[in-house]
Amino acid sequence: MKSFRPYLIGFAVALLLAIAAIYAMQWLRDHPQHDPTARFELAQPQGWATHRKLVALAGDDSACFAAFNRAKAGYEHRPVVGQGVCRASQRMVLTGNRLVPTMRPANVAPGCAVTAAMALWNRDVVQPLAQKHFGQAVAELENLGSYNCRKIAGKQAQSQHSTANAIDISAFVLADGTRITLVGDWNDGNARSEFLHAVRDGSCGLFSTVLSPDYNAAHADHFHLDMAKRTAGWTVCH
Repeated sequence: MKSFRPYLIGFAVALLLAIAAIYAMQWLRDHPQHDPTARFELAQPQGWATHRKLVALAGDDSACFAAFNRAKAGYEHRPVVGQGVCRASQRMVLTGNRLVPTMRPANVAPGCAVTAAMALWNRDVVQPLAQKHFGQAVAELENLGSYNCRKIAGKQAQSQHSTANAIDISAFVLADGTRITLVGDWNDGNARSEFLHAVRDGSCGLFSTVLSPDYNAAHADHFHLDMAKRTAGWTVCH
């Protein structure tokens, strides 16, 4: 009997591992936001794989626009601009304003992956925090632009703005018309300042890069948000 004991133990371990694997696979099917192999859907909650999926969308135009099509989100796909390191093929403008507040200026056209991240950001970060701090929704987002063929200031690396894979947000306008600006409210220590800091913190991990007035003087008046692809998927948040 003793000679069979190691085999029985091995069989029991293998059986338990098989059962665990089956349960894990079922759990991932039920929670696709955590499954890096499952396609991205705008309606899904954020999960472990969300950022990885958004970064992948930045390099796959058809998959990204397909996600908006499945969500029946109205948008205009703007013409490709630039070439080489400054080629932007994903520029889009939402037409229904269902996923992101009205943009001011309205003609800004960030890339599809950035827009997808902004939809989740608005749903999970911006609007809940606006309700918490002010009891009302954010109706408009003021921006400083998206597409700009240039290098990162003071560096040789190309900016994510060069492919419209970034956007700069300068102010949040509440439903009652109240303007909350980065340049005017970041350091005030009141509800507006708390809101802005909470939005910055809530953006970390969703976007690849989040830069705020705490980063440097060049960002004193805006949040820089982008979906840069980096080794091992690491993110930057300041």
